[in-house]
Amino acid sequence: MAEQLTASVRWTQKLHFVGRAGFAHDVPVDHAPPLGEGQGISPMEVLLMSLAGCSGQTVMSLLEKMRQDVRTFSVTASGAKRDDHSRVFTEIRLEFRIGGNALEHDKVDKAVRLTEERYCPVWAMLKGNVPIVASIVLTSP
Repeated sequence: MAEQLTASVRWTQKLHFVGRAGFAHDVPVDHAPPLGEGQGISPMEVLLMSLAGCSGQTVMSLLEKMRQDVRTFSVTASGAKRDDHSRVFTEIRLEFRIGGNALEHDKVDKAVRLTEERYCPVWAMLKGNVPIVASIVLTSP
């Protein structure tokens, strides 16, 4: 049987909700004022965070398997939205900032490429609907 995941949100006030999923950590989700209080992240930011988290976990696990000595790692996802409704993303940019000792750019590039093409389910779900452009920045640890 396929794995079943569940997430839910509970309304608190105005457009503020509290989200919860499998690990039972609360995630505040809100809208900017005046419709909300700005006391949480927006649903579109949650989507970007999901992509950044999924791709980051995947790239990191691949780099460990490739025996890359990673010391710092971050992923920034930014999305450009349409001006009119439905305000969907028209493009998403992922920036992988990776620092380490003697990192091999070809292995880092391969890890990002495999993440996109094969291993990150969030990326796979989104890329058919919105262009996703990835860039890699190697830094000193």
